[in-house]
Amino acid sequence: MQKDLIKIHPQVQKALNEGRAVVALESTIISHGLPRPRNHEAALEFEEILRSKNVVPATIAVINGVANIGLDVTALDIISNQDIAKASVRDLPILAAKELSGATTVAATAHLAALAGIRVFATGGLGGVHKGANQTFDESADLSVLANTPITVVSAGVKSVLDIAATLERLETLSVPVVGYKTNIFPSFWLRESEYTLEYRADSPLEIAHMMVAQDLIGEGGGIVVANPVPEDKAWNKQDHDRVLQTAFAAAEKAGVRGKEVTPFLLQFIVEESKGKSLEVNLDLARNNVSVAGDIALAYANLGDD
Repeated sequence: MQKDLIKIHPQVQKALNEGRAVVALESTIISHGLPRPRNHEAALEFEEILRSKNVVPATIAVINGVANIGLDVTALDIISNQDIAKASVRDLPILAAKELSGATTVAATAHLAALAGIRVFATGGLGGVHKGANQTFDESADLSVLANTPITVVSAGVKSVLDIAATLERLETLSVPVVGYKTNIFPSFWLRESEYTLEYRADSPLEIAHMMVAQDLIGEGGGIVVANPVPEDKAWNKQDHDRVLQTAFAAAEKAGVRGKEVTPFLLQFIVEESKGKSLEVNLDLARNNVSVAGDIALAYANLGDD
């Protein structure tokens, strides 16, 4: 088999060639994380947030076996309205060989973005270590990929259905820096705070841009996690959050859900149990992450002008 497996949108390639700001966006949140047609509206909105800052968006997905770095109208329609696979890094060669489409996870998006030369990536929540992983060994590929991929990921922490303490330990072991954006406390996705503090914080996009340069020079070649809390007025009420999560975990246990099906089951259950509140917070934190990622990408692109 000999064919082009990566297709970079002309606008994205032009921006990269010119050293302009580009931000990668994942497609799993569109294909699997939001209901139709809300998902298509969100995809357009996330891209527009970046364009309004003079940043080029690069939503990433696999379309008919080809990794698209930046989506045209047809590709965006496919990920928004067709039932396609959820693709992590391990799935990419299979989709390519079979010429199938797939929505990229954090791991796959980070990997493909870095191959294209994109340095900043915005997502909702990072994957991590699942509760009970000491027995199931259930850990997201997001973590190992970030250990080997030179990209800065802006997220609202990790999804609070995961084991946050174990996730932070794994990131430390993998030498992935975790930096709080205007906070010393690691956020918990729908909540602004968890019970875990951070050693490092950054109070401006420029600080993070300098960290990226330093990571390139003296780091191990991996990425940086920027932990960006959901805005205070958009966060979920903690009491309601805790109640819904407890109910969700009980439902998953009763249903016997295992492996990679756990998180989608929990998130869908939480949306229904919260009567859509979790979905609205998810959208708000994603918008905030996209905006901050755009600012970081601009700061990084402008370093060469100093």
